Amino acid sequence: MPRHKHLIALLGALLLLDLACTKDEPAEPVSTIEPSERVVPSPVGTSQTVLEKTFALKDTATFPFEIPAHAAMPHLHGIFESFAGQAHGASDDTANIDFLIMNQSQQDDFANNRPSEALFTVEASHNQSVNFDLPASLDRPAKYYLVFRNTEGGKRSKVRVVEANFHVDF
Repeated sequence: MPRHKHLIALLGALLLLDLACTKDEPAEPVSTIEPSERVVPSPVGTSQTVLEKTFALKDTATFPFEIPAHAAMPHLHGIFESFAGQAHGASDDTANIDFLIMNQSQQDDFANNRPSEALFTVEASHNQSVNFDLPASLDRPAKYYLVFRNTEGGKRSKVRVVEANFHVDF
């Protein structure tokens, strides 16, 4: 018998042997578990600092934060105060700013100057306490943004100084 016929016969025998050995092994089961049903550590009962900062605001300042997966009832709370010119200076209507809470798609629209809505808005305020329930994050983390906007806007706007302190509870 020529050499290549021996090789073909040998390969055929190995293939049959392999099929015979794997035939008795049970098939691996296919997972039917939904991602939202997977057990992972829950953030429930924890808290996270979102923003503790004093900053200058000429036009807009954006601060991203993330809600972890499986946060059933995330609650954002905090306070901001704005001052005209310098920290702890005048905090009256001359220091008014806008405050917004946005999700990822709203922030994308806002950043690209497309018409946008916000989950939560405070307009023309210089001192505001905020309590807001964010949507549940389900099986994926969710990104949100705190946006502070100088109500004057434009190149001639006066700088505001903002003191902000925000936390989220899960």
